[in-house]
This record gives sequence, C-alpha cells and structure tokens, in this order.
Amino acid sequence: MNLKTLLFAGGALLSGTAASAGGYQVTLAGQKNNGMGGVGVGLSLDQAAMFYNPGALAMVKERGVQLGVNATLARQAFRAENGGTQRELQNTTTTPLNFYAGFGPAEGKFRAGIAVYTPFGSKLQYADAWEGRFALTQIDLKSIYVQPTFSYAITEQLSVGAGLMILALGSVNLQRDIPAQNAEGKFASIELDGKAERKLGFNAGVFFKPSSMLSVGISYRSKIDAVVNDGDVTFTNLSNTATPAFQATKFKATLPLPATTSIGLGIMPTEKLTFGFDVNYVQWSAYRNLEFQFNAPVNGATSSTSKRYYQDAVTLRLGGQYQVTDGLTVRAGGAYDNSPVKDGYVTPETPDADRITGTIGASYKFGENFSLDFSTQFVSLKKRTVTQQELLDNNTTDRVAGTYKTQVIVPGVGLNYTF
Repeated sequence: MNLKTLLFAGGALLSGTAASAGGYQVTLAGQKNNGMGGVGVGLSLDQAAMFYNPGALAMVKERGVQLGVNATLARQAFRAENGGTQRELQNTTTTPLNFYAGFGPAEGKFRAGIAVYTPFGSKLQYADAWEGRFALTQIDLKSIYVQPTFSYAITEQLSVGAGLMILALGSVNLQRDIPAQNAEGKFASIELDGKAERKLGFNAGVFFKPSSMLSVGISYRSKIDAVVNDGDVTFTNLSNTATPAFQATKFKATLPLPATTSIGLGIMPTEKLTFGFDVNYVQWSAYRNLEFQFNAPVNGATSSTSKRYYQDAVTLRLGGQYQVTDGLTVRAGGAYDNSPVKDGYVTPETPDADRITGTIGASYKFGENFSLDFSTQFVSLKKRTVTQQELLDNNTTDRVAGTYKTQVIVPGVGLNYTF
C-alpha cells in the first residue's frame, strides 16, 4: 500500500464538499446575504457586516443581536473511470451557525461587536465498498471562529473597521479502508481524529458611501494555518501479519485557510430597492502540499507529502433586495465560483469544480424589534473528471480516477433583535 493514499483524506481538514464556495471555503455567514448571492462587502445590511466588511459596521443604523443557522444538504455521485456502478454519497446534513451582537451609542460614530460563525465544516459518507474506499469512506469536520470587532465612522460617508479572528474550536475525523484483510475477510480501516490548535488572524475593511444611491467597500481576511499537533490514529481489523507495519498512534498536519480580498459595490436606485455586486479573490495558491507526520511507522514511513498545487480563484456575486411592505423584504441573487483545484489534482474529500449558485430569501418584521430572515441557496457543481493518465502524469496516484457530480441545497433561517 502506498502511504500517500492515507494523505489526501486529510485535505478536508476543517473543510467539506458541501461548502457554498470553491475549495473548502464556506460563505454562509449572514442570512440576508445568503439570499442575495452572498454579497455584502459594499453594503451595510446588518450586524453580519462584521464578517463581510467590518468597516461597514459603523454605518449599520440599528444595534442588535442576531442568530442564524443553515442546513447544507449535499448529493454527490461518482462513477469510476472504468465504468461500473454509480456511487452516491449517503445522505448528509451539516448546520453552519452564525451569531452577531453589535453595540454602540445610538448617535455615536463607533460600533463594537462580537461575531461567532462556522466558516469551515462538513460531514460526508460515501457508499459502502465504493471504488475510492481505500482513500476515504467518511469525514466529519467542525470549526468555530470568534471575532471581536470594532468599527469607526471617520465621516458621515467613510468608515473603517477591523476584527480579530480566533480559530476557537476545530476538529476533524477521517476514516478509510486499508487494502489488507484479516482472518475473517474484513478490510482493515484507519481513523484520524484530532483537534486544531487555537490560531489568530484578522479581518479588516473600509466602507465609503458618497451618496444615498451608491456605496463601495473593500475587505481583507488574513490566512490562518489550521494545525493539528496531537491527533489520534486508530486501526481496526488489522491482521496479525499487518500489525507490525501500522504502529502510529499520533499524527500532525497543517492546512492553510487562505487569505481573501473582496471588493463590493452597492446601488440603491430607490429607498426600497438595493443591488449588490461583490468580487472575492482567494489566495488558494498557499495550499501547495499536504504533509503528514506520524509518531511511528505507517507501512514503513513516518511522514509523507501529497500534492495539492491549488491556484488562486475568483468568485463573482450579484444580488438584490426589495422592500415590498414595511414588514416584508424579498431577495434574490446568484454567484459564479471558479474552482482552485487543477485538472489531475481532484480528490474525493474535495471533488471541487466550477460552480453556479442561485439564491432566494425574505425577511419579515413583526413588532418593533424582532424580525425573521429566510434564505435558500441552490449550488450546482459542474461534472469533474480526473483520469488515470492525469494522475500518472502529475504523480498524484494517491487519489482515484473517475467523474464526480455534486449538488447542494442550503436552506437557512435567522432571528434578529434590534434596539
């Protein structure tokens, strides 16, 4: 067995194919934004500005607290290059959360707040005995970011802001089969389970509104390296003859969570109608290789490297909202996401491809202080094929040749209280 087959499952550390953006990035941080194609950098919609553009927080009229949850419902199919049965991902659901609390004087120039969101996470489980089971059978990933934020309005048109991003909680559980059978004819399996160390980054932005009909913004989220230094390695169903070759009990791995630069534009033709357009540039090229280190040999080796060679990618987002009545606002939007994964480097834990997203949403206000947000995203990834010849040419035979097709539906709901 090539040790590299162990590695590529780790590429999903704090990630997942059910994400709403390319690679293993998730952008489900605001319920209003979700209904508008994910725009938000050039708008000051609500407290979720802490994620999209901290500079816009000072321009949010109302202070408030909001809580949102989404359900990513992924369907993924795989067919091996040599034909055979189409394998489908078993039903999986994850629930990314977001929480924001914004404070400050009603007529003051500054706002402060705290944001909690889950930007990376997924749960995938492939069908039993699928062709890639010696690379990945299931994955369960969780992460929580906490971001204290401060924003200040320099003038009535210009504001700036920044937040300290804290990777407060991250965990990963990866499982796969091993091509070695015990006396009962069962394949052995390996499980990697670990928690990421706390790491710090920052999120900063500038927001400018020259008139009541136009606003622009720019924001930057820094890279954070997710580091597992004391992960557990567990083997099951190993035969007596195979056991001496699989002695590792701990592993270490690092995954870059890349920097993102975003530019946004807001257009307000009337008081009731708003349009937003965002461009996100993600520096995926920071993800070159995935390296594993073990505290004891795994099939004769204590470390190995698996190629990723991601490339920088751009996402285009467009959305709008219309206030139908004093209590009802409706939204719609879309996005086109360019995949950072090159041909010949596709892996089962992130069978990524260029994707098109359509979104709808609505808000309903009841009483003076409460409102509900609803959103749904429909994400379709193009079919992505990786051939055995490409794997041989790129020396990436630690993954499986075949064709992937993924579709995701992401309904969400949020509760807001303003004061």
